[in-house]
Amino acid sequence: MPDLKTEIAQSSPFSNVEEEAILNLMRTSDFLERAFQQKMHGWGLTSTQYNVLRILRGARPEGLTCAAIGARMLTAEPDITRILARLKRLKLIRQHRDRDDRRVVWTQISDAGLNLLQSMDPTIRRLPVELLGHMKASDLSEMIRLLELARKPCRKAEAH
Repeated sequence: MPDLKTEIAQSSPFSNVEEEAILNLMRTSDFLERAFQQKMHGWGLTSTQYNVLRILRGARPEGLTCAAIGARMLTAEPDITRILARLKRLKLIRQHRDRDDRRVVWTQISDAGLNLLQSMDPTIRRLPVELLGHMKASDLSEMIRLLELARKPCRKAEAH
């Protein structure tokens, strides 16, 4: 398997090992995201829309506000409102205003959204094994630990 420098046809060395690690992480993330998007394509959803539907399925029956959905997203998404509007047009979610505060909009997954997720579940459940099943469980555990450790300074920066 070629190293990152070979993959991206870089002739000069990386500035430091941290740069190489971050670029490897970004490259791997992109590969995994594209594989996931390819699976999603048949259902006409983006991975972001799928993430929203999964979040809302987990928040049943109450649903969530736009801000609460945004806080639970895997990746930061600046325009949750636009994503929700598209899902609403597809009739995969329903929305209503809060009785006490009309500025607040609650979003719930619809029956159509639940049925779509249910049809997707078997394929989506197999995908992590297809993508990472070649790795030993101990390697995956170590990768998880290292990724969580790598996010630590980012969390501190967000808090300020």
